[in-house]
Amino acid sequence: MAVDGSWPPGAGRTRVGRVTGPLVDGSSRPLATRHDVALLDLDGVLYVGPDAVAGAPEAVAAAARAGMRPAFVTNNASRTPTTVAEHLTDLGIPAAEEDVVTSAQAAATLVAAEVPAGATVLVVGGEGLRAALEERRLRPTSSADRAAAVVQGFAPEVSWALLAEGAYAARAGLPWIASNLDATVPTPRGLAPGNGALVDMVARVAGRRPDAVAGKPETPLHEEAVRRTGARDPLVVGDRLDTDIEGAVRAGVPSLLVLTGVATPADLLSATEQCRPTYVATGLADGLLEPHPPVGSESSDTWTCGGWTVRRLAHDVVLTGAGDPLDGLRAAAVAAWAGEPLPELVCEQVVTGLGL
Repeated sequence: MAVDGSWPPGAGRTRVGRVTGPLVDGSSRPLATRHDVALLDLDGVLYVGPDAVAGAPEAVAAAARAGMRPAFVTNNASRTPTTVAEHLTDLGIPAAEEDVVTSAQAAATLVAAEVPAGATVLVVGGEGLRAALEERRLRPTSSADRAAAVVQGFAPEVSWALLAEGAYAARAGLPWIASNLDATVPTPRGLAPGNGALVDMVARVAGRRPDAVAGKPETPLHEEAVRRTGARDPLVVGDRLDTDIEGAVRAGVPSLLVLTGVATPADLLSATEQCRPTYVATGLADGLLEPHPPVGSESSDTWTCGGWTVRRLAHDVVLTGAGDPLDGLRAAAVAAWAGEPLPELVCEQVVTGLGL
């Protein structure tokens, strides 16, 4: 990867043909004025650990003033919407119960479609799942005996005994719904086993996989969020390519990747087709409240954005120019996606060259 800061920004640029796709079109208007609802992921977007992401509360408030309703959408099935709303409010992000949509609610919707009204459902999880089932007028239980279905979601209190009940129910062939398949969950001490790891344990014993999964990147959680918010033109906002962004791609809706959580600039450069965001930003403030410049093309192997130009070679790129590093990342991402995946070292060199 070559970096040459001598390129005169904007010199001799003409757009060749009409190319469209992730990051290419940009937006001349702030996204808060284009979309009626922001479907916001939580961890890595609004908070990291116990603290709010810097500027996130102010950005959410400003987007709301611009006409965009914030909705808070999470794969975490352990907490109720009320608990999540209280947590967000404590962090300076005012939220009501009806603003929160969880994978537990989406899972309960899937279960309700499989069993009679008032049926008893085994819960391999916590209070979030129990409350979601009760909202659907289903009866949660901790025993596989006489259960009509089993629903599984992460909760810190899930025990061996409860996993065993899940295995009994799954081996018996009962409808089995998982809230999500995230392999890990973040904790103050690092990553810990998530619901996906616990589902794998039950699956090995049961000899089968869940019949359906509610959470991202599957579409039921997105559909639940759209139904509950009445969104007509939603924008998915997340920090993970393999859940938030892939889920948006599967649902066929625009997405914004913010670089405040899991995904790094190098991850963006190596993103596979099903995980490529419509927009990228350093955080919610520039993501929702500022325009997004398009990525133009000088030729079939050269892309530009802002003051940056990126030329694609077979297994390398040449980066030239200066200006906002995020513009360079946008152009570099489109160049990276135009051919075979770039070597990891090249992606790291691009990011270093941009100062990101």
